[in-house]
Amino acid sequence: MASDNFVDYVKIHCTSGNGGGGSTHFRREKYIPKGGPDGGDGGRGGHVILRGNKQLWTLLHLKFQKHIKAGHGAHGSGNLKTGSQGEDVYIDVPLGTLAKDGETGEILFEITEEGEERIIQRGGRGGLGNNHFKSSTNQTPRYAQPGEEGLEGWKILELKILADVGLVGFPNAGKSTLLSVLSAAKPEIGDYPFTTLRPNLGIVSYRDFRSFVMADIPGIIEGAHAGKGLGLRFLRHIERNSLLLFMVPADSDDINKEYQILLNELKQYNPELLHKQRLLAITKSDMLDDELKAALSQDLPPIPYLFISSVAQQGLLELKDLIWKHLNHD
Repeated sequence: MASDNFVDYVKIHCTSGNGGGGSTHFRREKYIPKGGPDGGDGGRGGHVILRGNKQLWTLLHLKFQKHIKAGHGAHGSGNLKTGSQGEDVYIDVPLGTLAKDGETGEILFEITEEGEERIIQRGGRGGLGNNHFKSSTNQTPRYAQPGEEGLEGWKILELKILADVGLVGFPNAGKSTLLSVLSAAKPEIGDYPFTTLRPNLGIVSYRDFRSFVMADIPGIIEGAHAGKGLGLRFLRHIERNSLLLFMVPADSDDINKEYQILLNELKQYNPELLHKQRLLAITKSDMLDDELKAALSQDLPPIPYLFISSVAQQGLLELKDLIWKHLNHD
């Protein structure tokens, strides 16, 4: 996926349709001069509806479509005819899209399933025709309800990437390199912090034509949960991953300490993230011999771990086996 085409945040202005007005009409036929009220109801205004589409991975298609309007409902007419409904507008979004109120930031709902439909801006109700207002004391009501006006306002759509495995680590931990080696993804790679400015997705092939999706989340730094670095913008993507693969380079001053800092950032952002399965990959391990690996293993966190090297292609098959085992543990 080209990084320039990855859009995970858009703000759109949604306007639903006005409801049609009810009809003030009386039945008039040749032999029924006083047939009574027969005004029909107005049709409801069109809704603005979000719809889940598993073929989409980004909100790019909405980047330049800022204003979205639904159709107005038609007015009712005689002979109890209800006006037609306003045309609904459907917005296809990737699974994992969060809808928020643009003014308050309140979370409205999240789209998580293929074909799931949720109304983000409800159309106005149609007005009742004069037929509804007849009574024993008022048999010829000469009024009907007007239709409700539609609603309008800004809405925020945020995408949380849906992936099996999320790569978690400081900048330059080797996440993009691993993703490029294991999949056909082509993330930007460089020897400086924050090379990755957008999440990258890759499909990793496994044995017997099976596969899983891996997401390279831009590097976390200490204080990311408070908005430092690129933190808040990307921490939400980790919420949608089934398994978290922590990546710490072998030349780190203290691998366990670095892991604990990363874990704390996730905890501060959302304590529920600690319930996810966690694996540890010590990257750039081609520089280590067996003696050094044994020494480092004495002070590693109590989670499954592997020594790997993406460049030297060491430990990658074992890593895929370990990931697959934990993704399908049940």
